[in-house]
Amino acid sequence: MLTPDTQISFLGKIGKTAAKYLKNLDILTVEDIIFYYPARYDDLSQIVPIGQLEPWTTVTVKGRIELIQNKRSLKKHTLITEAIVSDGTGKMKVAWFKQPFIGKILKNGDEIYLSGKVDQDYYGIQMVSPVYEKVMNSAPTHTGRIVPVYSLTDKLSQKQIRFLIKMSLAAVNQVEDPLPLDIKRKFNLPNLPEALREAHFPTTFERLESARRRLKFDELFLLALRNEITRLELKKNNAPVIPFREAETRAFVASLPFSLTKTQKTSAWEILKDLEQESPMNRLLDGDVGSGKTVVAAIAMLNTVLSGCQAAIMAPTEILARQHYESLTQLFSNNKVGLLTSNFSYLSAKGEINKKELLEEILVGGAEIIIGTHALIQESVKFKKLGLVVVDEQHRFGVDQRAALKKSANLEKTEASPHFLTMTATPIPRTLALSAYGDLDISVINEQPKDRLPIITRIIRAEKRNEAYNFIREEIKKGRQAFVICPLIDPSDKLGVKSVKEEYEKLQEIFPKLTIGLMHGKLKPAEKENIMDEFVANKINILVSTSVVEVGVDVPNAAVMIIEGAERFGLAQLHQFRGRIGRGSHQSYCFTVQENFSQVSTERLRAFETCRNGFLLAEKDLEFRGHGDILGTRQSGKTDFQIASFTDVEIMKQARDAAQELVGANPALLPFPLLKNKVEEFSARAHLE
Repeated sequence: MLTPDTQISFLGKIGKTAAKYLKNLDILTVEDIIFYYPARYDDLSQIVPIGQLEPWTTVTVKGRIELIQNKRSLKKHTLITEAIVSDGTGKMKVAWFKQPFIGKILKNGDEIYLSGKVDQDYYGIQMVSPVYEKVMNSAPTHTGRIVPVYSLTDKLSQKQIRFLIKMSLAAVNQVEDPLPLDIKRKFNLPNLPEALREAHFPTTFERLESARRRLKFDELFLLALRNEITRLELKKNNAPVIPFREAETRAFVASLPFSLTKTQKTSAWEILKDLEQESPMNRLLDGDVGSGKTVVAAIAMLNTVLSGCQAAIMAPTEILARQHYESLTQLFSNNKVGLLTSNFSYLSAKGEINKKELLEEILVGGAEIIIGTHALIQESVKFKKLGLVVVDEQHRFGVDQRAALKKSANLEKTEASPHFLTMTATPIPRTLALSAYGDLDISVINEQPKDRLPIITRIIRAEKRNEAYNFIREEIKKGRQAFVICPLIDPSDKLGVKSVKEEYEKLQEIFPKLTIGLMHGKLKPAEKENIMDEFVANKINILVSTSVVEVGVDVPNAAVMIIEGAERFGLAQLHQFRGRIGRGSHQSYCFTVQENFSQVSTERLRAFETCRNGFLLAEKDLEFRGHGDILGTRQSGKTDFQIASFTDVEIMKQARDAAQELVGANPALLPFPLLKNKVEEFSARAHLE
């Protein structure tokens, strides 16, 4: 008997063949494949009589084979399978190339469905290489319906995966539905088995939409439940109370060479009020690129140190950690600032010291503010009293790392935890932030410093590149530097878009007297660090890079950027790229090269050209639905969503409301053991902050 736990390899000959390839997609069992949703759907449901066919339309025909045979073409001797199909209203020719097996599968007299594009030649209407399927007693699978299309590996065909899923759906009623009945009724959601059947083989578009809404709700509901449970758990912990030191804070702010913006002040105050509480702060500081998040975090660190605790700031890369060290050493000239990475150990009072000595300083409190990479969460790192942890780029820091820091914080009570402040430079619309980061309180900095020059942004056509190159040449003569961003690492004939390797070689010819750097994700971390070091030091004039610079270093001297194939990036991602320039006192320029001139591409790039506010651009990204990755890494992969998206705002709100109500009444989810297990599985899989 087929069950959800049945291995794919037991599903007949096709299952045995496909199992090793499906394993690459993490599909091992019947249940795995049932939850492998289609990437899209082809509407082949319109069955048109042959007598009414019109050239160049894509339709489905139901007819009977009058004649079928294999033969070779006269010129190239290509093997062709030809058939004559009729349906009472007319006849048409059908041809398949280099597929002689079709002549053995289909026979004269067979009734078949054919789906494909209608062509016309001298002899009349015909179909070339259509999808075919014999008419059986059951509904068709590959034609004559809304047909699911799956993302697959090269070794698997759509027909194979559809066959396996259709067979597996015999066990769908055994898949347990974890969603409480009250929630299904409240939001008019179908039962899970019904939703899964319709998601794979929809009977109507209305039922398909209902099924997808249910499956999206499930994924977003698990995230919302986890957020609510995490929030309650954190409230149970104790944290060191860090009182607001008004006089010292005012003096620190007055000493800054710039004035804080209104939202910087508001965010700082929200954080300081959290630090005064006995339960640990768990706050997200969401600031636009270059909006001054670090100085807001510095105000929190100052108050932490003044209260006798230590503060730590974690950065995703060594070069970013060093950048923080340099800026915080300047801000805190009277405090002892340490830097700990795999390759560096510094203490501001002593300069470069060995790692063992720095670890001792951290343990005895000689280092008050410690900056580092993931080296900070090694077992050898012990703090005297860690009161505040600041994490730069939240999506790179998970629950395991948090637990490691809590363990080494050396706070008096075993259940005590340091305060956590996480920072992201990805502007997130408020509605998304409340759901995607539902376990966090949120502070927003949506203003630029008053002395920051706006970046001039222009769309240019591909044939105008030389003008942009001449502009770069003139800017470099003034001492500036430039970025060139490309969508791909290696050339791709299929996509027809620029690769960094091609562009790197081309720019070396265009700028023979300049130093060109190459950066992409396949380089080793040490290689990337070295290249960025040279760029920061102005030893590289032009850096050609993929999106690895999206979240990156501060290079005040970089004043020009060209983004190739700009329509291939989301608005939020384009804004992150643009944020790599304009960080100094020089006027900066961003040129987007447009190669696809569809209406949507043009509208998106015009929005990017005219709007400099990252939060407004993030809202635009939502409007375009799927054009761009609003939440960066945290959205793509970390949450393990298959069908839901953070752009499903309305479903997200419903899921959040339902989760808050359910957890509020049942904090441990004891009446819902199946749902509790699903949340635990999701938490282990997703590793969200």
